Amino acid sequence: MFRKLKFLPLFWMLITSIISFAAVSALEASASDKTTAETSKQEKSITDGQKRAIDSYVKAEMARQHIPGATVGIFRDGKMVYGQGYGYANLEWQVKMRPDTLMQSGSVGKQFTATAIMILVEQGKVGLEDSIRKYFPEGPESWQGIKVKNLLSHTSGLAEYEDEDRSKPGALFDLRVDFSEEQLVKNAATMPIDFAPGDKFFYRNTNYMLLGVLIHRVSGQFYGDYMQDHIFHPLGMDSTRIISDRDIVKNRAAGYEIERNKIKNQEFVSATFNSTGDGTLYFNLPDLEKWDRAQYGNKILSPAMKEKMWAPFVLNDGKPNAGNYGFAFFIDQVNEHRVIEHTGAWQGFTTMISRYVDDGLTVVVLTNLDSGHANPQNIERVVAGITEPQLMPAQSKVINDEKPNIVVTVRNLFIDTADGHDASNYFAPEYGYVFDAGDAPELNFKMPPNWRKLNMELIKRIEIGSILESRYRIGTDNNRRIVGVRTTADGKVAAFWIYTDPDNR
Repeated sequence: MFRKLKFLPLFWMLITSIISFAAVSALEASASDKTTAETSKQEKSITDGQKRAIDSYVKAEMARQHIPGATVGIFRDGKMVYGQGYGYANLEWQVKMRPDTLMQSGSVGKQFTATAIMILVEQGKVGLEDSIRKYFPEGPESWQGIKVKNLLSHTSGLAEYEDEDRSKPGALFDLRVDFSEEQLVKNAATMPIDFAPGDKFFYRNTNYMLLGVLIHRVSGQFYGDYMQDHIFHPLGMDSTRIISDRDIVKNRAAGYEIERNKIKNQEFVSATFNSTGDGTLYFNLPDLEKWDRAQYGNKILSPAMKEKMWAPFVLNDGKPNAGNYGFAFFIDQVNEHRVIEHTGAWQGFTTMISRYVDDGLTVVVLTNLDSGHANPQNIERVVAGITEPQLMPAQSKVINDEKPNIVVTVRNLFIDTADGHDASNYFAPEYGYVFDAGDAPELNFKMPPNWRKLNMELIKRIEIGSILESRYRIGTDNNRRIVGVRTTADGKVAAFWIYTDPDNR
Protein backbone atom coordinates (compact mmCIF):
# COMPACT_ATOMS: atom_id res chain seq x y z
CA MET A 1 0.00 0.00 0.00
CA PHE A 2 2.95 2.24 -0.19
CA ARG A 3 5.03 3.42 -3.00
CA LYS A 4 7.47 0.72 -4.17
CA LEU A 5 8.79 -1.65 -1.48
CA LYS A 6 12.15 -1.91 -3.27
CA PHE A 7 13.69 -5.22 -4.14
CA LEU A 8 12.97 -7.47 -1.17
CA PRO A 9 12.46 -11.20 -1.72
CA LEU A 10 8.77 -11.84 -2.29
CA PHE A 11 8.04 -13.83 0.86
CA TRP A 12 9.22 -10.96 3.06
CA MET A 13 6.55 -8.68 1.63
CA LEU A 14 2.95 -8.59 2.77
CA ILE A 15 2.21 -4.91 3.05
CA THR A 16 -1.54 -5.03 3.57
CA SER A 17 -1.21 -6.94 6.82
CA ILE A 18 1.73 -4.88 8.05
CA ILE A 19 -0.19 -1.70 7.40
CA SER A 20 -3.38 -2.86 9.08
CA PHE A 21 -2.14 -4.59 12.24
CA ALA A 22 -2.07 -1.61 14.57
CA ALA A 23 -5.37 -0.30 13.25
CA VAL A 24 -7.07 -3.69 13.70
CA SER A 25 -5.77 -3.93 17.26
CA ALA A 26 -7.05 -0.44 17.95
CA LEU A 27 -10.50 -1.16 16.55
CA GLU A 28 -10.83 -4.11 18.88
CA ALA A 29 -9.99 -2.01 21.92
CA SER A 30 -12.78 -0.61 24.04
CA ALA A 31 -13.13 3.15 23.84
CA SER A 32 -12.29 5.35 26.80
CA ASP A 33 -14.28 8.44 27.66
CA LYS A 34 -13.55 11.22 25.18
CA THR A 35 -11.97 14.44 26.32
CA THR A 36 -14.65 16.86 27.42
CA ALA A 37 -15.35 20.07 25.56
CA GLU A 38 -14.20 22.02 28.64
CA THR A 39 -10.62 20.74 28.34
CA SER A 40 -8.42 23.81 28.29
CA LYS A 41 -5.83 24.68 25.67
CA GLN A 42 -3.15 24.27 28.32
CA GLU A 43 -4.29 20.72 29.04
CA LYS A 44 -4.29 20.06 25.29
CA SER A 45 -0.58 20.79 25.03
CA ILE A 46 2.14 18.20 25.60
CA THR A 47 3.34 17.89 29.19
CA ASP A 48 6.97 17.36 30.14
CA GLY A 49 6.05 13.86 31.31
CA GLN A 50 4.50 13.03 27.95
CA LYS A 51 7.56 14.40 26.16
CA ARG A 52 9.82 12.16 28.22
CA ALA A 53 7.59 9.14 27.57
CA ILE A 54 7.51 9.81 23.81
CA ASP A 55 11.26 10.39 23.73
CA SER A 56 12.00 7.15 25.59
CA TYR A 57 9.60 5.09 23.49
CA VAL A 58 10.76 6.41 20.11
CA LYS A 59 14.44 5.83 20.94
CA ALA A 60 13.74 2.28 22.09
CA GLU A 61 11.65 1.49 19.02
CA MET A 62 14.27 2.93 16.68
CA ALA A 63 16.83 0.61 18.26
CA ARG A 64 14.52 -2.41 17.85
CA GLN A 65 13.80 -1.53 14.22
CA HIS A 66 17.41 -0.48 13.48
CA ILE A 67 16.24 2.93 12.22
CA PRO A 68 19.12 5.38 11.60
CA GLY A 69 17.04 8.53 12.00
CA ALA A 70 13.50 9.78 12.48
CA THR A 71 11.45 12.89 13.03
CA VAL A 72 8.26 12.94 15.09
CA GLY A 73 5.72 15.75 15.00
CA ILE A 74 2.53 16.31 16.98
CA PHE A 75 0.12 19.01 15.83
CA ARG A 76 -2.84 20.36 17.79
CA ASP A 77 -5.43 22.20 15.69
CA GLY A 78 -2.77 22.96 13.10
CA LYS A 79 -0.06 24.03 15.55
CA MET A 80 3.05 21.94 16.25
CA VAL A 81 3.28 21.22 19.96
CA TYR A 82 6.04 18.64 19.64
CA GLY A 83 8.70 18.35 16.96
CA GLN A 84 11.82 16.30 17.49
CA GLY A 85 14.60 14.74 15.44
CA TYR A 86 16.19 11.45 16.51
CA GLY A 87 19.32 9.68 15.38
CA TYR A 88 21.11 10.53 12.16
CA ALA A 89 20.06 12.17 8.92
CA ASN A 90 23.35 11.08 7.36
CA LEU A 91 25.41 8.21 8.70
CA GLU A 92 28.49 8.90 6.61
CA TRP A 93 28.85 12.42 8.00
CA GLN A 94 27.19 11.62 11.35
CA VAL A 95 24.77 14.51 10.82
CA LYS A 96 22.01 14.46 13.40
CA MET A 97 18.34 14.51 12.49
CA ARG A 98 16.48 17.78 13.15
CA PRO A 99 12.80 18.73 12.92
CA ASP A 100 13.52 20.68 9.73
CA THR A 101 15.43 17.82 8.04
CA LEU A 102 13.93 17.03 4.64
CA MET A 103 12.63 13.48 4.27
CA GLN A 104 11.14 11.73 1.25
CA SER A 105 7.36 11.41 1.32
CA GLY A 106 6.67 8.08 -0.33
CA SER A 107 2.95 7.61 -0.91
CA VAL A 108 2.05 10.22 1.71
CA GLY A 109 2.71 12.55 -1.22
CA LYS A 110 -0.39 11.22 -2.99
CA GLN A 111 -2.57 13.52 -0.88
CA PHE A 112 -0.92 16.52 -2.52
CA THR A 113 -1.52 15.09 -6.01
CA ALA A 114 -5.15 14.39 -5.10
CA THR A 115 -5.54 17.92 -3.74
CA ALA A 116 -4.19 19.36 -7.00
CA ILE A 117 -6.78 17.32 -8.91
CA MET A 118 -9.56 18.54 -6.64
CA ILE A 119 -8.47 22.14 -7.19
CA LEU A 120 -8.89 21.54 -10.92
CA VAL A 121 -12.27 19.92 -10.23
CA GLU A 122 -13.42 23.00 -8.29
CA GLN A 123 -12.27 25.16 -11.18
CA GLY A 124 -14.32 23.07 -13.60
CA LYS A 125 -11.24 21.98 -15.55
CA VAL A 126 -11.51 18.30 -14.57
CA GLY A 127 -14.59 16.20 -13.87
CA LEU A 128 -14.57 13.30 -11.43
CA GLU A 129 -16.97 11.45 -13.72
CA ASP A 130 -14.86 12.09 -16.83
CA SER A 131 -13.43 9.08 -18.62
CA ILE A 132 -9.67 9.19 -18.43
CA ARG A 133 -9.57 8.84 -22.22
CA LYS A 134 -10.61 12.49 -22.32
CA TYR A 135 -7.12 13.25 -21.00
CA PHE A 136 -5.36 10.20 -22.46
CA PRO A 137 -6.87 9.81 -25.94
CA GLU A 138 -4.01 7.48 -26.87
CA GLY A 139 -5.22 5.04 -24.23
CA PRO A 140 -6.89 1.77 -25.27
CA GLU A 141 -10.63 1.29 -25.53
CA SER A 142 -10.48 -0.60 -22.23
CA TRP A 143 -9.71 2.73 -20.51
CA GLN A 144 -13.02 4.27 -21.60
CA GLY A 145 -14.87 3.08 -18.50
CA ILE A 146 -12.19 4.32 -16.13
CA LYS A 147 -13.13 7.65 -14.56
CA VAL A 148 -10.95 10.21 -12.82
CA LYS A 149 -12.55 9.23 -9.51
CA ASN A 150 -11.38 5.63 -10.09
CA LEU A 151 -7.77 6.76 -10.35
CA LEU A 152 -8.11 8.80 -7.15
CA SER A 153 -9.64 5.88 -5.23
CA HIS A 154 -7.53 2.99 -6.62
CA THR A 155 -10.62 1.39 -8.14
CA SER A 156 -9.57 1.66 -11.80
CA GLY A 157 -8.55 -1.96 -12.32
CA LEU A 158 -5.22 -0.87 -13.82
CA ALA A 159 -2.29 -3.16 -13.13
CA GLU A 160 0.72 -2.07 -11.01
CA TYR A 161 3.48 -0.44 -13.04
CA GLU A 162 5.92 -0.86 -10.14
CA ASP A 163 5.41 -4.60 -10.02
CA GLU A 164 8.86 -6.17 -9.64
CA ASP A 165 8.69 -7.86 -13.04
CA ARG A 166 7.76 -4.58 -14.75
CA SER A 167 10.26 -2.35 -12.93
CA LYS A 168 13.39 -4.54 -13.01
CA PRO A 169 16.33 -3.75 -15.33
CA GLY A 170 15.31 -3.99 -18.96
CA ALA A 171 11.59 -4.21 -18.19
CA LEU A 172 8.71 -1.98 -19.25
CA PHE A 173 9.26 0.51 -16.40
CA ASP A 174 12.95 -0.02 -15.64
CA LEU A 175 13.43 2.18 -12.59
CA ARG A 176 16.95 3.13 -13.69
CA VAL A 177 15.86 4.52 -17.06
CA ASP A 178 14.42 7.94 -17.86
CA PHE A 179 11.07 8.04 -19.66
CA SER A 180 9.01 10.90 -21.01
CA GLU A 181 5.44 11.28 -19.73
CA GLU A 182 4.22 10.16 -23.14
CA GLN A 183 6.29 6.98 -22.85
CA LEU A 184 4.94 6.29 -19.37
CA VAL A 185 1.36 6.57 -20.61
CA LYS A 186 2.12 4.49 -23.70
CA ASN A 187 3.66 1.73 -21.59
CA ALA A 188 0.81 1.84 -19.07
CA ALA A 189 -1.62 1.39 -21.95
CA THR A 190 -0.10 -2.03 -22.70
CA MET A 191 -0.81 -3.41 -19.22
CA PRO A 192 -3.89 -5.52 -18.48
CA ILE A 193 -7.06 -4.36 -16.75
CA ASP A 194 -7.45 -6.63 -13.74
CA PHE A 195 -11.12 -5.87 -12.99
CA ALA A 196 -13.97 -3.65 -14.15
CA PRO A 197 -13.58 -0.03 -12.99
CA GLY A 198 -15.39 0.58 -9.72
CA ASP A 199 -15.87 -3.11 -8.93
CA LYS A 200 -12.96 -3.49 -6.49
CA PHE A 201 -10.25 -1.64 -4.59
CA PHE A 202 -6.64 -2.52 -5.27
CA TYR A 203 -3.90 -0.08 -4.36
CA ARG A 204 -1.85 0.65 -7.47
CA ASN A 205 0.75 3.38 -7.96
CA THR A 206 -0.19 3.44 -11.64
CA ASN A 207 -3.30 5.47 -10.76
CA TYR A 208 -1.37 8.38 -9.28
CA MET A 209 1.40 8.24 -11.85
CA LEU A 210 -1.31 8.92 -14.45
CA LEU A 211 -2.89 11.66 -12.30
CA GLY A 212 0.44 13.50 -12.28
CA VAL A 213 0.49 13.43 -16.08
CA LEU A 214 -3.18 14.48 -16.17
CA ILE A 215 -2.39 17.60 -14.10
CA HIS A 216 0.31 18.54 -16.60
CA ARG A 217 -1.99 18.05 -19.60
CA VAL A 218 -4.84 20.06 -18.11
CA SER A 219 -2.89 22.91 -16.51
CA GLY A 220 0.03 23.13 -18.91
CA GLN A 221 2.42 22.83 -15.94
CA PHE A 222 4.49 19.86 -14.81
CA TYR A 223 2.59 18.56 -11.83
CA GLY A 224 5.39 19.42 -9.38
CA ASP A 225 5.40 23.02 -10.63
CA TYR A 226 1.61 23.15 -10.40
CA MET A 227 1.69 22.04 -6.77
CA GLN A 228 4.42 24.58 -6.05
CA ASP A 229 2.30 27.41 -7.43
CA HIS A 230 -1.10 26.30 -6.15
CA ILE A 231 -0.36 24.47 -2.86
CA PHE A 232 3.15 24.80 -1.46
CA HIS A 233 3.80 28.51 -2.12
CA PRO A 234 0.32 29.72 -1.02
CA LEU A 235 0.73 27.81 2.27
CA GLY A 236 4.29 28.97 2.87
CA MET A 237 5.65 25.42 2.56
CA ASP A 238 8.99 26.78 1.43
CA SER A 239 11.01 23.56 1.81
CA THR A 240 8.58 21.10 0.19
CA ARG A 241 9.48 20.18 -3.38
CA ILE A 242 9.93 17.39 -5.91
CA ILE A 243 12.87 15.04 -5.31
CA SER A 244 16.06 15.85 -7.22
CA ASP A 245 19.43 14.12 -6.98
CA ARG A 246 21.06 16.89 -9.02
CA ASP A 247 19.93 19.97 -7.10
CA ILE A 248 21.63 21.24 -3.96
CA VAL A 249 18.93 20.70 -1.35
CA LYS A 250 19.47 22.14 2.11
CA ASN A 251 18.94 19.81 5.09
CA ARG A 252 18.28 16.75 2.94
CA ALA A 253 18.44 13.38 4.75
CA ALA A 254 19.94 10.25 3.24
CA GLY A 255 17.76 7.16 2.83
CA TYR A 256 18.93 3.72 3.92
CA GLU A 257 18.13 0.07 3.32
CA ILE A 258 19.20 -3.03 5.19
CA GLU A 259 20.50 -5.81 3.00
CA ARG A 260 21.86 -9.05 4.41
CA ASN A 261 22.19 -7.56 7.85
CA LYS A 262 24.13 -4.53 6.60
CA ILE A 263 22.91 -0.97 6.20
CA LYS A 264 23.26 0.44 2.68
CA ASN A 265 22.51 3.69 0.92
CA GLN A 266 19.20 3.79 -0.94
CA GLU A 267 19.20 2.27 -4.42
CA PHE A 268 19.42 4.55 -7.41
CA VAL A 269 16.35 5.31 -9.50
CA SER A 270 16.14 7.58 -12.52
CA ALA A 271 14.91 11.18 -12.38
CA THR A 272 11.66 10.02 -13.99
CA PHE A 273 10.63 7.87 -11.05
CA ASN A 274 11.60 10.56 -8.57
CA SER A 275 9.15 12.98 -10.18
CA THR A 276 5.93 11.04 -10.74
CA GLY A 277 2.62 11.86 -9.06
CA ASP A 278 2.51 8.78 -6.85
CA GLY A 279 4.74 10.05 -4.04
CA THR A 280 8.05 11.77 -4.84
CA LEU A 281 8.38 14.78 -2.53
CA TYR A 282 10.75 16.18 0.05
CA PHE A 283 9.08 17.68 3.11
CA ASN A 284 9.76 18.32 6.80
CA LEU A 285 7.85 18.87 10.04
CA PRO A 286 7.57 22.69 9.84
CA ASP A 287 6.04 22.44 6.36
CA LEU A 288 3.72 19.62 7.41
CA GLU A 289 2.53 21.84 10.26
CA LYS A 290 1.44 24.38 7.63
CA TRP A 291 -0.20 21.63 5.60
CA ASP A 292 -2.06 20.36 8.65
CA ARG A 293 -3.23 23.88 9.50
CA ALA A 294 -4.64 24.23 5.97
CA GLN A 295 -6.91 21.23 6.58
CA TYR A 296 -8.91 23.33 9.06
CA GLY A 297 -9.62 26.15 6.61
CA ASN A 298 -10.60 26.64 2.99
CA LYS A 299 -7.52 28.40 1.63
CA ILE A 300 -6.71 25.54 -0.75
CA LEU A 301 -9.91 23.49 -0.96
CA SER A 302 -13.50 23.99 0.12
CA PRO A 303 -14.81 21.83 2.98
CA ALA A 304 -17.05 19.99 0.51
CA MET A 305 -14.07 18.91 -1.58
CA LYS A 306 -12.14 17.77 1.48
CA GLU A 307 -15.10 15.72 2.64
CA LYS A 308 -15.11 13.94 -0.73
CA MET A 309 -11.45 13.09 -0.20
CA TRP A 310 -12.08 11.90 3.36
CA ALA A 311 -15.06 9.64 2.63
CA PRO A 312 -14.63 5.94 1.73
CA PHE A 313 -15.22 5.56 -2.00
CA VAL A 314 -18.40 3.64 -2.81
CA LEU A 315 -18.07 0.78 -5.30
CA ASN A 316 -20.46 -0.16 -8.07
CA ASP A 317 -22.36 -2.46 -5.69
CA GLY A 318 -23.19 0.50 -3.46
CA LYS A 319 -20.83 -0.57 -0.65
CA PRO A 320 -17.67 1.19 0.61
CA ASN A 321 -14.47 -0.27 -0.82
CA ALA A 322 -12.60 -2.94 1.16
CA GLY A 323 -9.67 -0.61 1.87
CA ASN A 324 -11.93 2.08 3.31
CA TYR A 325 -10.02 4.41 1.01
CA GLY A 326 -11.12 7.87 -0.09
CA PHE A 327 -9.04 10.05 -2.37
CA ALA A 328 -5.43 9.59 -1.15
CA PHE A 329 -6.49 8.77 2.42
CA PHE A 330 -7.38 5.65 4.36
CA ILE A 331 -10.34 6.30 6.64
CA ASP A 332 -10.29 4.31 9.85
CA GLN A 333 -11.19 4.38 13.53
CA VAL A 334 -8.98 4.05 16.59
CA ASN A 335 -10.98 3.35 19.73
CA GLU A 336 -14.03 4.92 18.02
CA HIS A 337 -12.05 8.05 17.08
CA ARG A 338 -12.01 8.80 13.36
CA VAL A 339 -8.57 8.91 11.75
CA ILE A 340 -7.63 9.97 8.20
CA GLU A 341 -4.19 8.67 7.34
CA HIS A 342 -1.64 7.34 4.89
CA THR A 343 1.68 5.56 4.92
CA GLY A 344 4.55 5.94 2.50
CA ALA A 345 7.79 4.24 1.49
CA TRP A 346 10.37 5.05 -1.17
CA GLN A 347 14.12 4.93 -1.59
CA GLY A 348 14.99 4.06 1.96
CA PHE A 349 12.36 6.25 3.63
CA THR A 350 9.12 5.32 5.41
CA THR A 351 6.44 7.76 6.53
CA MET A 352 3.15 7.98 8.39
CA ILE A 353 0.72 10.86 8.81
CA SER A 354 -2.45 10.31 10.87
CA ARG A 355 -5.08 13.00 11.46
CA TYR A 356 -7.50 12.28 14.29
CA VAL A 357 -10.04 14.67 12.88
CA ASP A 358 -12.48 14.71 15.82
CA ASP A 359 -9.65 15.34 18.28
CA GLY A 360 -7.84 18.10 16.40
CA LEU A 361 -4.71 15.94 16.61
CA THR A 362 -2.22 14.97 13.92
CA VAL A 363 0.80 12.72 14.47
CA VAL A 364 3.65 12.46 11.94
CA VAL A 365 6.47 9.89 11.97
CA LEU A 366 9.13 10.03 9.25
CA THR A 367 12.09 7.63 9.11
CA ASN A 368 15.06 7.13 6.79
CA LEU A 369 14.94 3.33 6.63
CA ASP A 370 13.28 1.00 4.11
CA SER A 371 9.81 -0.43 4.56
CA GLY A 372 11.08 -3.98 4.97
CA HIS A 373 12.50 -2.99 8.36
CA ALA A 374 10.95 0.26 9.59
CA ASN A 375 7.32 0.42 10.71
CA PRO A 376 6.42 4.05 11.46
CA GLN A 377 2.73 3.23 11.86
CA ASN A 378 3.29 1.30 15.07
CA ILE A 379 5.39 4.17 16.40
CA GLU A 380 2.67 6.66 15.43
CA ARG A 381 -0.06 4.70 17.21
CA VAL A 382 1.79 4.63 20.52
CA VAL A 383 2.87 8.29 20.25
CA ALA A 384 -0.78 9.21 19.65
CA GLY A 385 -1.76 7.09 22.67
CA ILE A 386 0.79 8.80 24.90
CA THR A 387 -0.54 12.17 23.72
CA GLU A 388 -4.22 11.20 24.08
CA PRO A 389 -4.63 8.14 26.38
CA GLN A 390 -8.01 7.33 24.86
CA LEU A 391 -6.22 6.63 21.56
CA MET A 392 -3.76 4.08 22.98
CA PRO A 393 -4.29 0.69 21.29
CA ALA A 394 -5.15 -2.15 23.62
CA GLN A 395 -2.38 -4.68 24.12
CA SER A 396 -2.78 -8.03 22.38
CA LYS A 397 -3.76 -11.03 24.47
CA VAL A 398 -2.65 -14.62 23.96
CA ILE A 399 -5.47 -16.81 22.63
CA ASN A 400 -5.94 -20.57 22.50
CA ASP A 401 -4.29 -22.14 19.46
CA GLU A 402 -6.65 -24.69 17.94
CA LYS A 403 -4.32 -25.30 14.98
CA PRO A 404 -0.90 -25.92 16.58
CA ASN A 405 0.35 -27.55 13.37
CA ILE A 406 0.75 -24.07 11.84
CA VAL A 407 3.22 -22.83 14.42
CA VAL A 408 5.17 -26.08 14.04
CA THR A 409 5.39 -25.39 10.29
CA VAL A 410 6.49 -21.81 10.90
CA ARG A 411 9.15 -22.81 13.41
CA ASN A 412 10.57 -25.49 11.11
CA LEU A 413 10.50 -23.06 8.19
CA PHE A 414 12.40 -20.47 10.22
CA ILE A 415 15.01 -22.95 11.46
CA ASP A 416 15.65 -24.29 7.95
CA THR A 417 15.85 -20.77 6.56
CA ALA A 418 18.19 -19.58 9.32
CA ASP A 419 20.42 -22.60 8.65
CA GLY A 420 20.70 -21.58 4.99
CA HIS A 421 18.53 -24.36 3.56
CA ASP A 422 16.17 -24.01 0.60
CA ALA A 423 12.70 -23.71 2.18
CA SER A 424 10.69 -24.19 -1.02
CA ASN A 425 8.89 -27.26 0.30
CA TYR A 426 7.07 -25.15 2.91
CA PHE A 427 5.51 -22.79 0.35
CA ALA A 428 2.53 -23.12 -1.95
CA PRO A 429 4.08 -23.07 -5.47
CA GLU A 430 1.68 -20.41 -6.78
CA TYR A 431 3.03 -17.82 -4.32
CA GLY A 432 6.43 -17.65 -5.96
CA TYR A 433 8.97 -18.35 -3.22
CA VAL A 434 12.50 -18.25 -4.60
CA PHE A 435 15.46 -19.36 -2.48
CA ASP A 436 17.87 -16.55 -1.59
CA ALA A 437 21.02 -17.12 0.44
CA GLY A 438 20.43 -13.72 2.00
CA ASP A 439 17.28 -14.97 3.74
CA ALA A 440 19.27 -16.53 6.60
CA PRO A 441 20.98 -13.37 7.91
CA GLU A 442 17.81 -11.37 7.23
CA LEU A 443 15.72 -13.73 9.34
CA ASN A 444 18.18 -13.72 12.25
CA PHE A 445 18.38 -9.94 12.00
CA LYS A 446 14.63 -9.47 12.23
CA MET A 447 13.95 -11.97 15.00
CA PRO A 448 14.67 -11.30 18.70
CA PRO A 449 17.81 -12.73 20.35
CA ASN A 450 17.74 -16.47 21.13
CA TRP A 451 14.51 -16.84 19.17
CA ARG A 452 15.02 -20.58 18.63
CA LYS A 453 14.56 -21.17 22.37
CA LEU A 454 11.42 -19.00 22.67
CA ASN A 455 7.77 -19.92 22.24
CA MET A 456 5.51 -18.34 19.64
CA GLU A 457 2.21 -17.31 21.25
CA LEU A 458 -0.88 -16.94 19.10
CA ILE A 459 -2.52 -13.50 19.38
CA LYS A 460 -4.69 -13.34 16.25
CA ARG A 461 -6.25 -15.69 13.69
CA ILE A 462 -8.55 -14.65 10.88
CA GLU A 463 -9.89 -16.22 7.69
CA ILE A 464 -9.40 -14.35 4.42
CA GLY A 465 -11.28 -16.38 1.84
CA SER A 466 -9.46 -19.70 1.59
CA ILE A 467 -6.39 -18.28 3.33
CA LEU A 468 -5.85 -18.48 7.08
CA GLU A 469 -3.83 -15.69 8.67
CA SER A 470 -2.13 -16.29 12.03
CA ARG A 471 -0.14 -13.82 14.08
CA TYR A 472 2.27 -14.85 16.82
CA ARG A 473 4.24 -12.96 19.42
CA ILE A 474 7.78 -14.00 20.26
CA GLY A 475 10.49 -12.46 22.43
CA THR A 476 11.04 -11.16 25.94
CA ASP A 477 9.55 -8.12 27.65
CA ASN A 478 10.12 -4.88 25.70
CA ASN A 479 11.87 -6.74 22.90
CA ARG A 480 9.19 -8.78 21.20
CA ARG A 481 8.37 -9.37 17.53
CA ILE A 482 5.18 -10.19 15.69
CA VAL A 483 5.35 -13.05 13.21
CA GLY A 484 2.51 -13.14 10.70
CA VAL A 485 1.89 -16.06 8.37
CA ARG A 486 -0.73 -16.85 5.76
CA THR A 487 -1.38 -20.50 5.01
CA THR A 488 -3.42 -22.29 2.36
CA ALA A 489 -6.08 -24.94 2.98
CA ASP A 490 -3.46 -27.70 2.64
CA GLY A 491 -1.18 -26.07 5.23
CA LYS A 492 1.34 -24.56 2.82
CA VAL A 493 2.74 -21.07 3.44
CA ALA A 494 1.57 -18.27 1.16
CA ALA A 495 3.63 -15.54 2.87
CA PHE A 496 5.12 -14.53 6.18
CA TRP A 497 6.43 -11.31 7.68
CA ILE A 498 8.15 -10.10 10.85
CA TYR A 499 8.02 -6.72 12.59
CA THR A 500 8.44 -5.30 16.07
CA ASP A 501 5.58 -5.80 18.49
CA PRO A 502 3.52 -2.59 18.83
CA ASP A 503 3.02 -3.57 22.49
CA ASN A 504 6.69 -2.81 23.19
CA ARG A 505 5.83 0.14 25.38
